[in-house]
Amino acid sequence: QLQASGGGLVQPGGSLRLSCAAPGYPFGRDTIGWFRQAPGKEREGISCISGIDGSKRYADSVKGRFTFSKNNAKNTVFLQMNSLKPDDTAVYYCATGKTRFGCTFVPGDYEAWGQGTQVTVSS
Repeated sequence: QLQASGGGLVQPGGSLRLSCAAPGYPFGRDTIGWFRQAPGKEREGISCISGIDGSKRYADSVKGRFTFSKNNAKNTVFLQMNSLKPDDTAVYYCATGKTRFGCTFVPGDYEAWGQGTQVTVSS
């Protein structure tokens, strides 16, 4: 069971760090992705990492502002979010998928999902 945390209310320009852990389930070489879903919108992939080659991808909407990192010792991944904008308001999810080279933003490529954590950017 994936557990995402770290969401909250932040002012525009602020920062948050999301965490995703999987107690008792080593990430190993799984593909891991971060997605978000705003009200009335489709789920959007924003960052992912390949468990094989460590390659990362970022959606254009977050590139340069968000950073995906992984702590293998703690079996936890993080999404550092800086320069937050109101458009970043959404429920954020982490997900794991099959081991593969590279990674995708296709929700169907991911098999296990966390419960989501709400991020609200507002003054």
